[in-house]
Formats: sequence, C-alpha cells, structure tokens
Amino acid sequence: MKRLLLSLLVLLPVSAFAQGVTPSSTAAVAAPVADPGVNSAKAVWSLMTDYVTKAAEQMPEAEYAFRPTSTVRTFGELIGHIAGAQNMFCSAALGEAARAEDAVEKAAKTKAALVAALKSSTEYCGRAYAQSDAASAGMTKLFGGDRSRMFALMLNAAHNSEHYGNIVTYLRVKGMVPPSSQPAATGTR
Repeated sequence: MKRLLLSLLVLLPVSAFAQGVTPSSTAAVAAPVADPGVNSAKAVWSLMTDYVTKAAEQMPEAEYAFRPTSTVRTFGELIGHIAGAQNMFCSAALGEAARAEDAVEKAAKTKAALVAALKSSTEYCGRAYAQSDAASAGMTKLFGGDRSRMFALMLNAAHNSEHYGNIVTYLRVKGMVPPSSQPAATGTR
C-alpha cells in the first residue's frame, strides 16, 4: 500500500504534464481543461493500460506460464491480477458494488481469456474515467476505508503503472522489447 501511495505522489506531477502544464508553461495555458483531475488520471491510466494490453497481446501464449522466480506470479497470473484489480478499483470509483479483485486471476487461464478479461476490465474502467471531477469527489469504500472516487481512479492508474514495470522485466528476460520502448507506428519515435 505504501508503494502505491508513493506512486500517487509521482502521478501528481505527471498529471500536470499530461495536461500540458509545466512550470515554465503554466502562464501560457489559455483555457482551463474541463474536469482536469479526472482527465489527468485518465491520461496516465490510458497510457499504462495501453502498454499492459499490448504486452499481453504480444507475449506468446507459451510464455503465459513463465515466472522469473518461483516467488512471483506467472505472466498470465499478472495479467489476470491487473484485470481483476481494475474491476475492483473502478467499481469503487463508480460507487458500484465491489467486484472481487482476484476473480479473473483465479478463473481465466488461457491467453485468449486473459486478454479478453483485461480488455473487458479496461472497457468497464472507461466509464469510471468518464465521470466529472465533481462526481469523482464523491466518497466510496476502498480497502475498508472511506476514500474519494478520485483516489480509486488514481490508485488504479498507479497500480497499472507499478505492474507494467513488472511486465517490462518479464518481457526483457524473454528477449522482447516492451511496448513503451517500441518505435511508434508512424516511425517518429
């Protein structure tokens, strides 16, 4: 939990960057962005979730059982964990009934099922990241405590970022280039 909270502290400056606001350009911003809080959280979440999804699609099915060491999840379990956690965080962010965090990790075992579960959880989270800043200020229950819905959105983005870092290691060990290091489709990267 401490690591995730520290990640949130990192996301605050990143959220300003995602809006195009830097210390030197703050005065140059002409018009306020509608719902800047949710849009900032969404920008970070979208980027990380896109990388996670591309990695899940690119990893060969035979490598879904790979684990770098016996004390960590397999690649497939990690993808299932992310999908399940997204469902849990986003149900809190929407103020809906809690979804079990480990349901996907326990149920989905094939690459096809795990990628589909990840995409489904991402689609579900899209609703949570479409709410207004005013709605995201509402309270919800998360880990037994009262938190703002925005906190749930930020924690989800931080969680995906944290686990994308794990995924990078899995891919590198297998000799693969992570999506965040791959050239852009236009070749301008």
